[in-house]
Parts: sequence; C-alpha cells; structure tokens
Amino acid sequence: MTLSTVDISDVQATIDAALDSLKQTLREVNHNHHAHDTICDFLEKQGFEVTRHAFGIATSFEARSGSGGRLINFNAEYDALPGIGHACGHNLIATSSIAAFLGLSYILKKYGIPGRTQLLGTPAEENGGGKAKLIDAGAYEGVNISLMAHSGPKKLFPGQEPSDGIAGTLMNARKNIRCEFTGKSAHAGGNPWEGINALDALVSAYNNVAVLRQQLLPDQRIHCAFIDTPKVANVIPAYTSAFWQVRSPTLTGLNRLLAKVCNCIEAGALATGCQVKIDEYVDRIGP
Repeated sequence: MTLSTVDISDVQATIDAALDSLKQTLREVNHNHHAHDTICDFLEKQGFEVTRHAFGIATSFEARSGSGGRLINFNAEYDALPGIGHACGHNLIATSSIAAFLGLSYILKKYGIPGRTQLLGTPAEENGGGKAKLIDAGAYEGVNISLMAHSGPKKLFPGQEPSDGIAGTLMNARKNIRCEFTGKSAHAGGNPWEGINALDALVSAYNNVAVLRQQLLPDQRIHCAFIDTPKVANVIPAYTSAFWQVRSPTLTGLNRLLAKVCNCIEAGALATGCQVKIDEYVDRIGP
C-alpha cells in the first residue's frame, strides 16, 4: 500500500485520535526543562526503542520507526537559557517534532506503508552547535528529508502583517569570540601608576562597540558577557575577559562586522597599554 491509495480523511482522523489521547502527556513533556530524560522516558512508554546519549553527545537521543522506503527526520530541538528558560520556544519545537514523529509512525504502521521516520534530539541550539556536531557524527546519514518547525510571534518583522506562519525566513549567521586582556597588577591606593589596568581595557572595548552599534544595519546584532572581572576594588587588575556574539544576515557581512568588533577590542588594549588575545570561540557540548 502507498499513501496515495489511502483516504486522506482517514489519515487525518488516525493522527488526530492518536495525538488527542496523548495531549495531556505531551503538555507535561513540553513544560519539563530536563529534555533528554523526559523525552526518552516518554517515547519508551509509547513502545519506541530509544538510543540515549546518541552519537557521542550526552544530551542527544535518537528514536526510529518503520522499515524500507525513505527516511524522514524530525529534529526535537531543545535549549534553555540561564535565567529565562525557553525564550525561543525550543520546548515547543521539540513537542511539535515529537508529535509529527508519532503521527507519521502511527500512519506507517497502521497502513503498512514503506517508509522510516527518525526523531533526533538536537540540543545546544542557543550555544554549542548541537546539529553541527550531530552532522559530523553521522546522525543525518541516509536522511531524505529533515524537518522541524519554529514558533514565533504573529508579527515577525516590522511592517509585516500578522500571520500564523511563514516559510523561507532568512536567519542570521553568528560567530562567537572571546577576548582576554592582560595588564599589570598594582595597589590602587598606594602606587596605581605602576599598574596596567585590564578592567579599563575591557570597559573601553565595550564602550567602543557601543559606539559602533550606532552604525549597525537593522538586522545586525552584537552581544557581550563579562566573564572574568576584578573581585576587589583596591587592586589594579591584571586580567579580564569577555565573551562576544556577533550576528549578521550573511557570512560576508558577518566577517566584516566581526573585523570591526575586533578593532574596537584592540583599541581598548591600545588605549590602556594592555595585551589582548582574541579567539573565535566554539561552545562545547557533550562529554
């Protein structure tokens, strides 16, 4: 049997009935931030064989169903940010992919249609490049179609009419950098003139980037977090560091903007007499 020979209204009814019976459980999964274990436990209770910590990544998993035919992949994306949780709706992304995986799995089984489906836990979307690591590990080998849905506001862009959906949305490219300033310690009250202030270098760099923001294109972004800063006030600090994220619609534009940000950081070092080290930074996930 093929899907084209099946009454589509029967298919819709089958999916609706299957998901309606799991509605409350899916809602509970959606609200639990411990994504890996929660989703794996849920899938195993539904009778699916699940590979936990799949492809060498501690917080990824894989579940498959069906046989023969093409392989359809669904990405259960999840990532919570410190202090604000699922700000981008990754719990909704995961739940929608779980529901799609369940619906297609039930249809393939009920009608005996050749085809396979894969649900892949894809963590570290916000920071860490989870999908890139999964690609390198071979998680998507043999996949014919890879799907996911991303939640969003009804009015996604300025001037856009409210909408319940949008296709082909362009995404920003992003690079991360870490900067480290090295100066010279001295007593801030006794002999501050002998010090080289790494905090001044970091603050100067931040202010330089703040000035640069006035000339950014509307869809470019620069974010910063101070990582290492002084813990006492009466010492000229010899070391500070910060983590930056730079975004632009194209890789070409991103590289140009990144060069400007690096100039701002280097200017902070030059103004204070500090040494600076700037590295493109890749977040680590998994073991």
